[in-house]
Amino acid sequence: MSKERAAVLGTGQTHYRAKRQDVSMAGLLREAIDRALADAQVGWDDIDAVVVGKAPDFFEGVMVPELSLADAIGAVGKPLLRVHTAGSVGGSTGVVAASLVQAGVHERVLAVAWEKQSESNAMWALSIPVPFNMPVGAGAGGYFAPHVRSYLRRSGAPMHVGSIVAAKDRRNGAKNPYAHLQQADMTAEKVEASQMLWDPIRYDETCPSSDGACAIVIGNEKAAAAVDRPAWIHATAMRTEPTTYAGRDQVNPQAGRDAAAALWKQAGITNPLEEIDAAEIYVPFSWFEPMWLENLGFMPEGDGWKLTEAGETEIGGKLPINCSGGVLSSNPIGASGMIRFAEAAMQVMGRAGEHQVDGARRALGHAYGGGSQFFSMWVVGAQRPE
Repeated sequence: MSKERAAVLGTGQTHYRAKRQDVSMAGLLREAIDRALADAQVGWDDIDAVVVGKAPDFFEGVMVPELSLADAIGAVGKPLLRVHTAGSVGGSTGVVAASLVQAGVHERVLAVAWEKQSESNAMWALSIPVPFNMPVGAGAGGYFAPHVRSYLRRSGAPMHVGSIVAAKDRRNGAKNPYAHLQQADMTAEKVEASQMLWDPIRYDETCPSSDGACAIVIGNEKAAAAVDRPAWIHATAMRTEPTTYAGRDQVNPQAGRDAAAALWKQAGITNPLEEIDAAEIYVPFSWFEPMWLENLGFMPEGDGWKLTEAGETEIGGKLPINCSGGVLSSNPIGASGMIRFAEAAMQVMGRAGEHQVDGARRALGHAYGGGSQFFSMWVVGAQRPE
């Protein structure tokens, strides 16, 4: 059974900040949604369904917020679906919304994801089993630092690679008016001089805690015909594995490899390093850039850091990664994956402003979540798929 063709018609983002006290949660979502509708040149009546993405409710302490927010997000009287796959949820929301269009169920779907971290404390919410008991398993950094150390041992990567990634993404963030961190003068030397938090992860190699929202309007071929330069969805993939099982490889998770293989096959891509023009990859700690380069199949196992060290992931390099500044510059957790998807679409639509990659025709949006067990990704392109 053939799928309907689907495309991103428009995207909208809020300004990301440590505390968006100027708006309520509803106001935060409307900021992103209104911009997405305007970008897609549609109104509320043109939207057939709303798909909401949200990280764990205890991040803000508001249970099932999509119900109280239904009016603000234009979902009254329309199908409303909530998606939750931990930190990858923004990406998964995009995939689910796309599937509703591809299945012919709806003509246009609004997808929106958000986080208002300032109203709670995600650091404590993510700490296991009890915060600050020995050994310290505090926050995501405490969980992922051992994986980074394992990657360093296995790959032989030099220690300065993490600093290169962090400096690159922060400089890129300064080209993005929505980014939380604006650090145009960031250098690898400054990163290396910052405080060690979870060995080998330094303060400037970590993502911030941000308030913010992101929205995407996805439509079918008929809807796309009315939009100038839509981003056609060439492929989507989601995969999941258990958090712990015997022999699990948390440095190079099987679910990530399987999702990437399925994605490239569906998109007709045989050499992603040569065929992808820009990539928005979920990198909350700098070392995940080289790790995911391998997991996604851009580089052989153990060689991901070499592409980074050579400067090839910079804007103007062979594979520009996180031209928007990425998660290292803005991190509203529930929305972070959707931002990657939206930014990939913006690249092929030619709407990325100062961080636009010249001639970008195909782009990857990627998200992961939980203990590196949830993966969602898509390939979008300027050309309508056959």
